[in-house]
Amino acid sequence: MSSHQQENDNQLTALREWAARRGLEVGPEYVLEESAYNGKHRAQLNAALKDAYEGQFQVVLVWALDRLSREGIEAMLSILRQFRERGVRVLSLQESWTDGPPEMQDLLTSFFAWIAQQESKRRGERIRAGLARRKREGKPVGV
Repeated sequence: MSSHQQENDNQLTALREWAARRGLEVGPEYVLEESAYNGKHRAQLNAALKDAYEGQFQVVLVWALDRLSREGIEAMLSILRQFRERGVRVLSLQESWTDGPPEMQDLLTSFFAWIAQQESKRRGERIRAGLARRKREGKPVGV
């Protein structure tokens, strides 16, 4: 089992347990197999938004908000607004403040979305630097 699959399984288990403690029935699950970096996760996100529009659920539980997007403040607020417009609350296991007043959510979400975007940029820079180093050393680069 890949470490990515183990991470997904661990997060799903924690989210299911959290839902049970809150007395929520688990409905459709949207597991992101692709990174939220550069919008590669859009298919699952669009499916969730479509199902929200159809009224299939009233709450989305996420491990952390950065699982929804790492594309910055505007993208994150847009996603959350789209869920709200469909009558769906988004709650994060890692960010307990998502269960607070909408005004506070928007403020803190903006801050955390910016952090997620910066972390994603730094990760990309580290990867590019590592690939350049391997190339300089004459080692294989890529698959």
